[in-house]
Amino acid sequence: MKVALVGSRFFAASVLAALSAEVGIEFIGVVAPAEDDRLAIAGRAAGLPVHVLADPRTVPAEAIPDGCDLIIAAHTHARVSDAALAKSRLGGVGYHPSLLPRHRGIAAVEWTILEGDPIAGGSVYHLADGWDAGAIAAQDWCFVLKGENARQLWERALAPMGIALLAKVVHQCRVDGVLPAFPQDQRFATQAKMIRRSVVLTEDAAPATVPLVVTVVGADRHGIVSMLAERAQRYGANWAASRMTRLSGEFSGTVHFDVPREHADALVASLNQLASAGLQVVIASRGSAQVPASLRCFELELVGEDRVGIVSRLTGMLAERGVSIESIHTDIIRNGVSGNQTFKIGARLLAPAALAVDALRTELGTLASDLMVDIALDERADTPTE
Repeated sequence: MKVALVGSRFFAASVLAALSAEVGIEFIGVVAPAEDDRLAIAGRAAGLPVHVLADPRTVPAEAIPDGCDLIIAAHTHARVSDAALAKSRLGGVGYHPSLLPRHRGIAAVEWTILEGDPIAGGSVYHLADGWDAGAIAAQDWCFVLKGENARQLWERALAPMGIALLAKVVHQCRVDGVLPAFPQDQRFATQAKMIRRSVVLTEDAAPATVPLVVTVVGADRHGIVSMLAERAQRYGANWAASRMTRLSGEFSGTVHFDVPREHADALVASLNQLASAGLQVVIASRGSAQVPASLRCFELELVGEDRVGIVSRLTGMLAERGVSIESIHTDIIRNGVSGNQTFKIGARLLAPAALAVDALRTELGTLASDLMVDIALDERADTPTE
């Protein structure tokens, strides 16, 4: 039986690997949303034709190779068009992580948690008109653990369940020549629409502290760091970050202090007195700096599973809308249990005051959904920059 796989990310790549081991199953092509998607990479590694969607919302007929017996949809947000289904002898099936017809929609696992469902499940269903509305080919269920979040439920139970269910249905279809089909009971249908809580816009009051960046250079000797720390403590300043080194007998250090506004001048005066100890002291304070009226200051945080292209997609979208990146920090954290890598971005943005905030929030929400990441956007009122 010749199969075409439409999907994305880890789940689709896992389905490709699992079903490739099934006797009598031949993959003749994969359809992915991007060149760097994990399914596209896995497909090329397996020597398969890879079709990258020009429109991430629709799978056209030309994406499905000729001679296809069955289309499998695995973690795809693109609708398989009627023309594409018509190219497949048996049509298509997809996996949905809920007990359909409950939680039809893009955020089924999230709504399972939000609704407090004690039982979750998965369904292999026929691709048909309407989202997740086709006849059921197979289902299974599991308990939801107390305190479990959506990602944990997906990784622990629902993703492995989906791979097993798809393998079961494809095997049965190959042996019997037909797909099982049981109509959904519309009385129990609920919607699991996209949750846009990942994009948050708030406005903060002016900060109560002033950032001071202090650079100290002088002959290395015991007690320099202690003198800095003692002065910071005396005036209630927080030692936020520092870089210190010894080069050719000289001490060089830079410290970022966050000091209460009312004590900032006193701390500056105290630090300048270190010159009498033979140290060169340079203090930069941006506490009085104001963001120009023509600009608005934002702080952005992005968290999600690591993948190629996140930075380029985000920065490209911001640049197209005239948003400048004043500073950016990225980090990758590996989960020791699952082996997955979490990618984090922290950025300070300056956007034109005329830019519609609701439009920016909507576009970031769309990008977050497309990349399967969380994006938080906070507007800072009169925020000093470092």
